[in-house]
Amino acid sequence: PLDNKEETAAAKCTQPCLGESLSISDLECSLCIRMFFEPVTTPCGHTFCKECLERCLDHRPNCPLCKQSLREYLKVGRYSPTVLLQDIMLATFPTQLAERRELHRAEMAELSNLTENIPIFVCTMSFPGIPCPLHVFEPRYRLMIRRCQESGTRRFGMCIYENGKSFADYGCMLEIRQVELLADGRSLVDTIGRQRFRVLSRGHRDGYHTADIEYLEDKKVSGEELQELQCLHESTYRLAQRFCEHGDLTSRHILMQHGPLPEKEEDIQASADGPTWCWWLISILPLDPSYQLNLVSCTSLRARLAQLQHILTALLQQPP
Repeated sequence: PLDNKEETAAAKCTQPCLGESLSISDLECSLCIRMFFEPVTTPCGHTFCKECLERCLDHRPNCPLCKQSLREYLKVGRYSPTVLLQDIMLATFPTQLAERRELHRAEMAELSNLTENIPIFVCTMSFPGIPCPLHVFEPRYRLMIRRCQESGTRRFGMCIYENGKSFADYGCMLEIRQVELLADGRSLVDTIGRQRFRVLSRGHRDGYHTADIEYLEDKKVSGEELQELQCLHESTYRLAQRFCEHGDLTSRHILMQHGPLPEKEEDIQASADGPTWCWWLISILPLDPSYQLNLVSCTSLRARLAQLQHILTALLQQPP
């Protein structure tokens, strides 16, 4: 009779090795036809790459294969990896799995470039240092926001639409501060304005716009010019205070919505975009978006303050 060790060895001989009974095509996602990356399994029993499934659910809350409703699954907003499948892939095809991971890393690196092919949200005017809350519901922008988070940049460009072009030549980078996912896949995204930029060229990626950009910087001045600029800054800020204390219903409503006029900054040339209070004012004043766009593209703080002074003077002269 065989002892225990021999029995185990005999069993091993008759059982086919896992690697022999599986081929790489058994471990392919039916959506991207590549080896599974972060596989997740739906309640109806189908397995996909996490990213592939998310992209399908951006469009409709059903299983891509059997069309069963995944509303409840979407509502949870969390996809647990299929651990057994990950273990099998690691045990049977470690080299291919490493290659698949490397491919994903390269895709993420490409998405984290902040001057080339940056994602562009075509929607509204946004300004440096100013919060810009967004309601994201279109599938292309749901994908875009998710990629900004996954790549780690948490940034994208915001531009307004411009006739004859897909979007304006100037915009502002936005940084995602917080994302609140709603049960149906829409989200409320809290962002804040960062640097202004100029569009060098336009492109597309998976349904949303992209652009190659260069960042804008205010021209620095010194000596007598700086003294003049500081005087202009002081007098414009005083006008802004008067406008905020003007007390008519409109400005009271604005202050409730946007908070008080920001404090003056010690060094008015410290930021590449100039003092934040100017952008706060530009965002609340009743200005046409094309006029706001001119102020965004302007790289002279002096010219921007002169324009603001002109607007404030006109508004303060109006009867209440």
